[in-house]
Amino acid sequence: MKKYFVTTLGALGLVLATGAQAQLRVDIAGVGANQIPIAVAAFADESIAPAQVSAIIKADLARSGFFKIIDAGATLSETASINYGDWKSRGADALVIGSVQRLADGRYDVRYKLLDTVKSAQLSALSLSAPADRTRVTAHKIADDIYEKLTGTRGAFATRIAYVTKSGKEYRLEVADADGEDTNVALRSNEPIISPAWSPDGTRVAYVSFENKKPVVYVQNLLTRQRTVLANYKGSNSAPSWSPDGTRLAIALSRDGLTQSYIVNADGSGLRRLTSTSGIDTEPQFSADGQSIYFTSDRSGGPQIYKMPVSGGDAQRVTFKGAYNISPRVSPDGKTLAYISRRDSGFQLYAMDLSNGQEQRLSDTAKDESPSFSPNGKYIMYATESGRRGSLAVVSVDGRVKQRLTTQAGDIREPTWGPFIK
Repeated sequence: MKKYFVTTLGALGLVLATGAQAQLRVDIAGVGANQIPIAVAAFADESIAPAQVSAIIKADLARSGFFKIIDAGATLSETASINYGDWKSRGADALVIGSVQRLADGRYDVRYKLLDTVKSAQLSALSLSAPADRTRVTAHKIADDIYEKLTGTRGAFATRIAYVTKSGKEYRLEVADADGEDTNVALRSNEPIISPAWSPDGTRVAYVSFENKKPVVYVQNLLTRQRTVLANYKGSNSAPSWSPDGTRLAIALSRDGLTQSYIVNADGSGLRRLTSTSGIDTEPQFSADGQSIYFTSDRSGGPQIYKMPVSGGDAQRVTFKGAYNISPRVSPDGKTLAYISRRDSGFQLYAMDLSNGQEQRLSDTAKDESPSFSPNGKYIMYATESGRRGSLAVVSVDGRVKQRLTTQAGDIREPTWGPFIK
C-alpha cells in the first residue's frame, strides 16, 4: 500500500465520554512578524472559579505567537481606575482587566475589558456567564475577542481539536480544547478509526471505522448520538470530506476497481462518480466555495494534486514541484493549499499560494501527515514524529510560529481542527 493511501486515514470526534485523559503538553517556538505587547492583569476574585481565567487568556495569546506578554503584577477588576500613562511606560500597548463572580444558580459571571494604553481608550468589553465546567471556554472566548480586536482576525482559541491516540491494541479518539487541555475520550475501539471530517456546523462527524473488518464511512450526530452508514460499498470506502454547506460529502471508493472520487449526499443518497481514470484518484476535498474538488491522483505517473469542477469536467494539475505531493487541504478563505510533499526522502508540510503557485515549506520534520487548517485559516495542525512516537504540531501559515503537542501515553495521529461553534 502506497503512503498516499495511508494518509487518507484519519480520526475524528464522536460524542464525548466522561473522564479526562492525560493532557497534551504544548511547546512553543518562534514569534509573529509584529508582536503586540499586552498586559493581562489577574482578574478580581478569579480564585473562586474552577479555572484561572487570566492565566488561560495569557497562555492563549502567548501560544499564538503574535503577542508579547507584559508582566502585570497586579489584580485589576473591570471597574478599576486605570492610569494609561503608567501602563504605556511599562511597555504595554494593551491592557486586559476583569473579574469573576459566582451567581446564585451556580454559574460564573466573567467580565472583562480590553484597553488601548496608547490611545487611552476602551477597545472592548464582555460579560459572559457559564456553568463551572465551561469556565475554560469562557476564558478562551475572551482571548478570541482580544485576538480579533487587536489583529483583525477572528480568534480560534475556543475551538476544539480531535486526534487518535494508539496505546497497545486500543485506538482512542480524543477531543480537546485547541490548547490541548480538557481532553475527553470520544471513542474506544480495538479496530482502527480513520479519515476525519467535521461537518461545517460542528454537530456531525464523518469517519471511517474498521469495526466490520473493512473500511466503512459513517456519519454521526454529536448531539443525538445517531449514527448512519454513509458508504459501505464493495472494496474500500474512505476519505470523507464535507461540502462547505454541509449537504454533501466527497469520498473515495474502490467499488469499481481502482480508487476513484465520488460525491454523495449527507444522508448517503445520490452517489455520483466524479473521476473516471485508469489511475488512482483519492483524498477529495471541497474548495472553500464548494464549486471545485481538489484530489490526489497518480495519472501523471506519481501522486500529484489536481483540481476539477464539482459538476464534472477536465481536471487541472495544481502541484508541479516535487515528484510526490499528497493530502490536499484548502484554507477557509480558499487562498492557500496545504499538502504533504516528499522531498529528499522526507515527508514535509508545504503551503501554496493558489493565486500565483508559490510554495513554502512550513515544517522542519521528516514524517509529516494529515494537515488541517484552523477555522480562521491562520494555523495548520499536522501529525509528525518525535522520538519515534507520533505527535501533533501546529505552524502558522507564514511559518514563523511553531508549536508541538505531545503526550506521555501512546502515539498521536490524524489531527483535525474543528469549526467555529456558533
